[in-house]
Amino acid sequence: MNNTNTVVTIDSKKPNTKQELIRANIKLLIEQLEAGHSEALTNYLTAMSRFHNYSFGNVLEIARQMPTATRVAGFWTWKSLGRNVKAGQKGIRILAPIVGVRRKKEEEAQKDITKQNERVLLGFRNAYVFDISQTDGVDLPEMREVSGDPGENLERLAAFVQDKGIQLVYNPSIAPALGMSYGGRIAILPGQSKAETFATLVHETAHELLHKAERRTATTKTVRETEAEAVAFVVGKAVGLVTGSASADYIHLYHGNASLLAESLEVIQQTAAVILAALEPLAADEEHEPATEAELAEVAA
Repeated sequence: MNNTNTVVTIDSKKPNTKQELIRANIKLLIEQLEAGHSEALTNYLTAMSRFHNYSFGNVLEIARQMPTATRVAGFWTWKSLGRNVKAGQKGIRILAPIVGVRRKKEEEAQKDITKQNERVLLGFRNAYVFDISQTDGVDLPEMREVSGDPGENLERLAAFVQDKGIQLVYNPSIAPALGMSYGGRIAILPGQSKAETFATLVHETAHELLHKAERRTATTKTVRETEAEAVAFVVGKAVGLVTGSASADYIHLYHGNASLLAESLEVIQQTAAVILAALEPLAADEEHEPATEAELAEVAA
């Protein structure tokens, strides 16, 4: 039976030191990234590509008419995704552009055959979209989620974060983001499962430890998200969560890859080790003794 009070259960077939465990899990993540997109991610990206990005004015119109709207699309787009607009539902009015073609004069067209005609905005027309709550049918593809029970590790991680002087709040207004790191403050979206909350909190904690001041400005968003999610994967696996391809899919969404992860191996290993040390029962019993300044400086260097 799994003991959720410990970071990991060791047996003769598993890595027998924390560093071996971290290296084994990073190796697994690299293998997943090298394998390419999972079927779940491919299906998700295909579905999302059918949704339009709306102008700021249309976003305001949607919010005014249906403040609870989360994902909107036209009647036929929903059809293509296997969902139907429910009978009697009232559409949300937006303005759709009317685009025409302006033909160039013959002499201009002859100069550059690739630019014979020019697309121009002729005006706008009323169009109607529907929120997902106004439809029924097949479920939309989703990214794989983290599952399992982090046990007392969630409380220990929260205590570790607060011991570092980082404010931790649960804020529904950050949706659709699951978590946000502000430098000295972490916000988590409430309503997630314990496993998802733990994984999100590890991800944002990694940002807090790794991506402050100089290092934040010296790295790209792709690097920062790859590093934070790699730490979340390693720590999640260590406490017995079922992560599947969720972390690899997340990294792919930010255009990260195995090569990029390999370049950050040292800081990923160090950060994962600091967090895992804070989750050990001994550390919890000693009032969550924080990592030393030297350890944190080494992580952030």
